Amino acid sequence: MALHIIDWLIIILFLVIILGVGLSFTTQAGKNVESFFLGGRNLPWWIAGTSMVATTFAADTPLLITELVAQSGVSGNWLWWNGLIGGMLATFFFAKLWRKANIITDVELTELRYSGKAATFLRGFKAVYLGIFMNAVIIAWVNVALGALLHVFFDIPQNQLIFYLAGAMFVVMIYSSLSGLLGVAITDFIQFIVAMTGCIVLAIVVVNSEQIGGIAGLQEKLPATTFNFFPTIEFSTQSLVETTQVLSISFATFLAFIGVQWWASWYPGAEPGGGGYVAQRMMSAKNENHAVKATLFFQIAHYALRPWPWILVGLCAIVLYPELSAADKKLGYALAMKEFLPTGLKGLLLVAFLAAYMSTISTQLNWGTSYIVNDLYNRFIRPNATQKQLIRASRFNTFLLMLVALIVTSQIQTLESAFKFMIECGAGLGAVLILRWYWWRINAWSEIVATIAPFIIFTITKFYFELAFPYSLFVTVGFTTMAWLIATFITQPTDLSVLKTFYSRTEPDGFWQPVIKDLGCNPKKSQLPQLFACWLLGIGLGYACLFGLGELIFANWQGAMIYGVIIILCAYGINRLLPHTENL
Repeated sequence: MALHIIDWLIIILFLVIILGVGLSFTTQAGKNVESFFLGGRNLPWWIAGTSMVATTFAADTPLLITELVAQSGVSGNWLWWNGLIGGMLATFFFAKLWRKANIITDVELTELRYSGKAATFLRGFKAVYLGIFMNAVIIAWVNVALGALLHVFFDIPQNQLIFYLAGAMFVVMIYSSLSGLLGVAITDFIQFIVAMTGCIVLAIVVVNSEQIGGIAGLQEKLPATTFNFFPTIEFSTQSLVETTQVLSISFATFLAFIGVQWWASWYPGAEPGGGGYVAQRMMSAKNENHAVKATLFFQIAHYALRPWPWILVGLCAIVLYPELSAADKKLGYALAMKEFLPTGLKGLLLVAFLAAYMSTISTQLNWGTSYIVNDLYNRFIRPNATQKQLIRASRFNTFLLMLVALIVTSQIQTLESAFKFMIECGAGLGAVLILRWYWWRINAWSEIVATIAPFIIFTITKFYFELAFPYSLFVTVGFTTMAWLIATFITQPTDLSVLKTFYSRTEPDGFWQPVIKDLGCNPKKSQLPQLFACWLLGIGLGYACLFGLGELIFANWQGAMIYGVIIILCAYGINRLLPHTENL
């Protein structure tokens, strides 16, 4: 499909603005690695929080939501909405601790918190595994999604897509390698506004098209159950039943979502207790309170505000494109873009997708490079490197990571099953990532065993006993928990001197009595009750915002008012309780 000159001018103008804004921070980013990877630790909460949201909004996100809605209606989104529970845990229990740790990357925490050769090995392994392999695969995944969009929109042959993706990545690499996190975060802010504006415009145009007839027309054309916010719970052995009306899950799956998965499972960007680029933004905030506010804003925007334009287009796609096969349901979003947007708006929405893509890739490049430079190059290869040398290494490694990601993109089909297998094997590690902040006895071997054990037990349950989710999750988490607990108690604890340094710097709550006694300080009053209350109120606030906005969209005024009252009460409670946790 040929774009009008106006569409091309919009795309070119956007690219020029983004490059100009990003490159304007080159001098500031070049001061030292703290400036390059953490923006000088001076980001206000609204910039840091928006940057988190922008990073999670990739080119594949609207396509995924469209697919979920086509399969199971609005309630299909519970496959990821359940992550809000763990997200709010990171907000209130860990944001301040990450900011207080005063480290460059979350991988660096391993040697701040643990001691011995095991801690050194763990830091090096995670730097390579997360910074190079996992990061390159995630970038490749995002590239494939943008490629699918370009293929549908422009009919670009599959064998030529890699060249277009290389060009897009090269633009991102230029400003991210020169401007560091500060440039990435500021451009994220702009890109998020552009991306959401484009998605909202598309939703308005499609919903009000002649074929749909507004919200009322959409509701008339689909079964009422398609609009249900909540899945149905079946007391059966089948874990998941996907229909075009409503998501049905077994009671065991419900327990897995609500009681286990959000704290036990590890996934890049959604680590229990924070981690990855979320922790990077926490550590880049002005202070501890800005870190909490940034993360709270991220949870609300990510789960409650951002999905509804995509959900609406996804619902319309069910009506507009009933002939799409199950494998192609996600393309309903791209087809709606192609069919309904007039000249100018096509360019705007393509810019929106390009903005979403660029915000994700720029963060992945900066975040992945931070591991390579801070936790591999500076820690093991050149420990005496000057700040100028580290900045040069950072910029050079950003370019190398781009090349690796492009190579992986060309091979992503052969890596898909391996990547999914590794993600599925993340169950069980989460407990250690949480407790290392709150229990002195956790050591490096705890985390090493919790990383390895899921691969062993998941392989056995999956390929020998053929256990399906959620039962495979329960077995994996149970086995992994026993394994790391045994490893914790049969190995030596972390050196007391290391624990004292860690405790003095971060001042965590929880079980640190031996450390406190050796330091000779008085134990402070526990703030855990207030933190738990803030966490529960945060969950209520997030889901009330999500469903309240949905009720407004579908003109259910009574439901909207009820959720509005819940929002006010939860926000008031958090505002009253948070000041009592400021000494953490």
